[in-house]
Amino acid sequence: MAEDTQEVPQLALVAVIGFNGHVFSGLKVHPDKEHLIYPLGCTVIIKSLKSGRQTFLHGHTNNVSCISVSKSGRYIASGQVTFMGFKADVIIWDYEKKEICARLMLHKARVEDLSFSPNDKYLVSLGGQDDGSIVVWNIESKEAICGSPASAQSAGHCLTIEYTNLNDEIFVSAGNGTLRVWELDLPNRKIRPTECQTGQLKRIVKCLEIPDDDNYFYCGTTSGDILKVNLKTRLLNSCGPVKQKFSKGVNTLKVLKTGDILVGSGDGMLSLCSGGNFKTIKSVQLEGGVTSVTLRGDGQQFYVGTEAAQIYNLGYTDFKPELIATNHNSAVKDVAFPFATSELFATCSQNDIRVWHTETSKELLRITVPNITCNALGFVQDGRSIFSAWNDGKIRVFTPESGKLRLIIHNAHSMGVTAIAATNDCKRIVSGGGEGQVRVWEIFQNSYRLIETMKEHKATVNCIKIKSNDKECVTASSDGACIIWDLVRFVRNQMVLSNTLFSVVCYHPEEFQIITSGTDRKIGYWEVYDGSAIRELEGSLSGAINGMHISEDGKYFVTGGDDKLLKLWHYSDGEVTHVGIGHSGSITNVRICPNSRYIVSTSADGAILRWRYPQTS
Repeated sequence: MAEDTQEVPQLALVAVIGFNGHVFSGLKVHPDKEHLIYPLGCTVIIKSLKSGRQTFLHGHTNNVSCISVSKSGRYIASGQVTFMGFKADVIIWDYEKKEICARLMLHKARVEDLSFSPNDKYLVSLGGQDDGSIVVWNIESKEAICGSPASAQSAGHCLTIEYTNLNDEIFVSAGNGTLRVWELDLPNRKIRPTECQTGQLKRIVKCLEIPDDDNYFYCGTTSGDILKVNLKTRLLNSCGPVKQKFSKGVNTLKVLKTGDILVGSGDGMLSLCSGGNFKTIKSVQLEGGVTSVTLRGDGQQFYVGTEAAQIYNLGYTDFKPELIATNHNSAVKDVAFPFATSELFATCSQNDIRVWHTETSKELLRITVPNITCNALGFVQDGRSIFSAWNDGKIRVFTPESGKLRLIIHNAHSMGVTAIAATNDCKRIVSGGGEGQVRVWEIFQNSYRLIETMKEHKATVNCIKIKSNDKECVTASSDGACIIWDLVRFVRNQMVLSNTLFSVVCYHPEEFQIITSGTDRKIGYWEVYDGSAIRELEGSLSGAINGMHISEDGKYFVTGGDDKLLKLWHYSDGEVTHVGIGHSGSITNVRICPNSRYIVSTSADGAILRWRYPQTS
């Protein structure tokens, strides 16, 4: 990757839409009360609550699995997952400088949890189930002081770890049938555990919360109850609620100054319950299981993150959730701009199509079709409808203002609709399917008719582009062919063959050439007239190219793929002029907006990135 991006200017990343809601306690408010910190893929994002400006911490080589912020706010620590047999890094970041202060490598395969000691002296890290060890690090010297297996031989995996608030030498660990208080013995470089006595209770603890005075600590369990344990005697004090347990387990806990506890559970319920008997005082239902609750200041205001990748803001007094950020929580398949405007764009993924306001990254509309995936979408040129291709074999047409279903074409393709495009006169839709057929539909106000089926491709049709006069289209397929079709006589005009799975094809704006790309990482230029090859470029050093788009003037085009790099190319020179580094998942699609101000790219981890289009001379 290093050779790939040498001496090429970088594209400026303007905004990222995305949040990994599956990281437990991944959403944090910085002690300065002005910034949110959260993970997305291999990136840690710091977002200003006032201006919405984002800063990105790049350094991990794989997905971030846990985040911790020190009490003073000077440091952020983040751990990652990696492959079996490899070391998983812990990175300590300097918050002011936004750069790496230390990289700690000891754990194997995964870092499960991290916690800073109250005076920023030590960081304790917990490895995942393939590693199973706890390590205490000296932050100043950046070295490990000591380590130990996290749980006894007879107990299950440890899942969470938390430092006390007053003592740099004491922390607590918990997990499946294990609950321990550890003391650091610095002169002998050892940590010594004491088992907490819970009597007959057998629980899997998901989260720990230690109130400021360090007298007791609370454990949230998968069974949906909360344990209160005395930190001095290490004995179970109480367990509750007795009757109304929290559905799908307690994922996260926060103790407020009043002594009440905020509980986030797996069924998406956020509850405020009393510290005495754990009875629910008030609760609110959110979308997706609650995975993070973080307080701003003393807890008059708090932020909540869920598995559906939503971030909410709530106040202690009114307890009303305000949705401040929405994101896709699975791979984004396609992105489209309306004709001649960059103000908004649409993306699609599993279960839904979303329309976004470009400048603010706010979600304007969500069209939900549960349990099926939208493979491709686009806007009709007159702006009156959004057409979309779904893996259940249907084509659905929606109105862009309300998201109302205007038209549905049943059984459009037998193995799912995989590609779709609309003619410029807004009267026809051309669709491609998993079985390799290309079909032309005439669309009326609220009905349709099949005009023609063209059967030549032997495998999935991945991309369709229509010529501006509506008389010709080109289709790219996994069978290694790109076919140029006559849309008047419905016959093949030309065919381009290559030893690759074609994923994407584009017409040059002057329409005498096409460019193609796919799994062989090559970018091919071809003559439309006779299908002859003009040139071939090496598109990337690793991984397929999944997305490609040409600028309106035809001078530049962008590509993105499995190497996670966005590249801007000069069309006639065939040289990379700019590179965008920032994706942490494979890039699934790219678009240059109609007036060439931005480039929008989408990825397999659910992220949507918006880049400033460079002022090319």
